[in-house]
Amino acid sequence: MQLLYIDPGTGSMLFTVLIGIIGAGIYSLRMLFIKLRYKLGGKVEALDKKIPFVIFSDDKRYWNIFEPICKRLSSYGKEILYITGSPDDPALSCEFENFSAEYLEGNKLYTRLNFIEANIVFSTTPGLEVYQWKRSRNVDFYVHIPHAASDIVLYRMFGIDYYDAIMLSGDYQAKDIRDLEKMRNLPEKELIKVGIPYMDEMAKRFENHGSVIEHPRTVLLAPSWGPSALLKVYGEKIIEVLLKTGYHIIIRPHPQSFTSEKEMIDELMKKYPDSEQLEWNRDTDNFEVLLKSDILISDFSGVIFDFSLVYDKPVIYTDPKFDVSVYDAWWLDRELWTVSALERLGTQLTDENIENLKELIDNCIGDSSFADGRRSVKEETWAYCGEGADRAAEYLIKKYEALEGK
Repeated sequence: MQLLYIDPGTGSMLFTVLIGIIGAGIYSLRMLFIKLRYKLGGKVEALDKKIPFVIFSDDKRYWNIFEPICKRLSSYGKEILYITGSPDDPALSCEFENFSAEYLEGNKLYTRLNFIEANIVFSTTPGLEVYQWKRSRNVDFYVHIPHAASDIVLYRMFGIDYYDAIMLSGDYQAKDIRDLEKMRNLPEKELIKVGIPYMDEMAKRFENHGSVIEHPRTVLLAPSWGPSALLKVYGEKIIEVLLKTGYHIIIRPHPQSFTSEKEMIDELMKKYPDSEQLEWNRDTDNFEVLLKSDILISDFSGVIFDFSLVYDKPVIYTDPKFDVSVYDAWWLDRELWTVSALERLGTQLTDENIENLKELIDNCIGDSSFADGRRSVKEETWAYCGEGADRAAEYLIKKYEALEGK
């Protein structure tokens, strides 16, 4: 049986080769069919028609990124096809005009994407042309939008190299992309500063919500995932210290933790089950849990910026100097923008002060200087507040028209 084992890397490579062979065959047959139809006097325009906009989301949690953009884009009267990797993606029940959605999984998903015919493919998923997801020869243009207001070089290596355009929220992201392009001898991408559409929508919800009901002091523990993430580094210790504060504790692991770190999460949830003082949160929409929390403890997760910039609340963060060896940031010989931002947003949690976490929480909530820090960070990373979806949709339409020669 051991002879039948194929390691994941080799499996991915073989899948890519197979997809390439199938793709070349399908493309050749398609061209042959079109030529035959043409010689016989048949119409070939319908065969060659492309979908104006294809949106790819590998997980349902990114619907908040695309929803406001889809809403604006649908009003232009062009077809939008939304492809998702989640069977319960809210997009599947969306009723926007000119909008349809389909769910696919596994190899079916990537086969569909690798052969899709579209003018523009729009996605927040990195790794185009790096892993299973390949550029289709029948797509004119690929556009990426980040799913967090932080360094764009915190993707795994080469994550955005093969996109044609990137939507940005701040100027610092543009410099990092340009530097990587020079290092790797890549053609310059189109860089469009649009802001952060999903945070615009979150801010509107927050403004319209009204006052928050009175509640006990609540601490939200919401880490990222991976070897440098908060739960992996501190594990049970930080939960024990938090329980000693007497405050209400909400633990919201990164969704990927339930897959990649399942054993660790299962053990923690078993040892520290839901109780009057502690709750585990897995809501797809994080609006309510951020609303009712008074302070956030996290690491390098993008939720830090949602919490501090939208809800105007302080954070406690772990050492941001994590191992960048697998990220694009490794190529840049400078401090991450996120590091400088965190220092302005809150207080750092260390091995030395973790036992004094209650004092850190109280001081951080009471420190008015962090309000100035939040304002400066917001200016740097959240351009065109309230205009993000309109700017993104307008760019996509203009690009479509340019590709069509209009």
